[in-house]
Amino acid sequence: MKKTINILAVAFMSILSFNVFAQPTGSGVTDDQLQLNSITTAVPFMSITPDSRAGGMGDAGTALSPSSTSVYWNTSGLTFSDQKSEISLSYTPWLRQLTNDIHLSYLSGYYKINKTHTIGGAIRFFSLGEITFTDASGNVIRDDKPSEYELTAAYAFRLSDKMSLGINGKFGYSNLTGGLTVAGVNTKAGIVGATDLSFTYFNDKARLGKTNGTYTFATTINNVGNKIAYSELSQRDFIPMNLKIGNAFKADFDRFNSVTFSLDLQRLLVPTPAAYDMINGENTMLSGMSSDVGVIAGMVQSFYDAPGVVAVDENGDYIQNSDGSYQVVSGSKFKEELSEINIAAGVEWWYNNILALRTGVFYENKNKGNRQFLNLGASLKYNMFGIDISYLASLNGRQSPLANTLRFTIRLNLDQKEAVSSSESTP
Repeated sequence: MKKTINILAVAFMSILSFNVFAQPTGSGVTDDQLQLNSITTAVPFMSITPDSRAGGMGDAGTALSPSSTSVYWNTSGLTFSDQKSEISLSYTPWLRQLTNDIHLSYLSGYYKINKTHTIGGAIRFFSLGEITFTDASGNVIRDDKPSEYELTAAYAFRLSDKMSLGINGKFGYSNLTGGLTVAGVNTKAGIVGATDLSFTYFNDKARLGKTNGTYTFATTINNVGNKIAYSELSQRDFIPMNLKIGNAFKADFDRFNSVTFSLDLQRLLVPTPAAYDMINGENTMLSGMSSDVGVIAGMVQSFYDAPGVVAVDENGDYIQNSDGSYQVVSGSKFKEELSEINIAAGVEWWYNNILALRTGVFYENKNKGNRQFLNLGASLKYNMFGIDISYLASLNGRQSPLANTLRFTIRLNLDQKEAVSSSESTP
């Protein structure tokens, strides 16, 4: 009974979160009153969903059953895999609404040493296609093919029958200019060292009403690493550090049919840009906090640094407090912090562990990037082989550069024998 209540509570909180985004707060602040204030980072390719399974479920992959692509989503879940090992190769043609030569490739795999220890790894390669560099007069300097890649080493450790931890070590390399000299400044490739931390609670004896199933709760902190720069003189930018909280319930209806419901809440752990305007000829910070801080300080600050809406009088002039600071509309900072949480939800149906159909939705506030899309996906398994495919339909119309994105994943189970059951006790 307790397990059922907990699952329903998670669903209720998710619905409540949706209502918070859609409705005014007690102060009457709405999304339309908030400023357009997207958070940008360097090397955004590190946060692109690489696989077709989660890609077909609205990017709600944090608490899904473990597979080789869990190296990206949630390494700690690998200790609960029924398979001893798997490798997969994913390919995504990217931004095909804009160009036809950008793509993401992702090779990942894992090996379950025993019930307690699991290792894995991944290689991510992002090609930005062919770019022609020109000078200020439009004269061609040269053609180049900028690219970025990331290497990941993963380790998962089982704490108990139902809990595990995971850690990834990452090395990223971003070569966007090929060492081009711009306005007398020599550019260079950006180099990143980062880590992921993850935790999983796994209960394969859960119940939802009268339905037996598996409940998984997982949380990850991804891409905690150094700030990056592309020249000695340029400022250093944050990489896409983020927090994900996932819940999934796999309902086993009979020996042939199972349905998984998955829900993720996701947010960047990067400072929000402050609100500035020209006051008496000077660029003045009206509200918010400076983003010129260290990595850990930036992660902590990201939870409370939203600038909100600066109050104005009937003449449209900013209202100042007695101490010289600028007045902010009550509740607007909190509203903006909530708007930085993205919601992903998906459903997956498997028939006889051979055929799967899935769908999902992803929601990002219009003031924070406005990525809102519907996903569809399917899988087919035969012996040790499997293939996944997913399709992204933008809910913002065809003008979205993400519209009509396809993802493909090929999986290979390297061991046909089942690994030791995840429900057995850890020695």
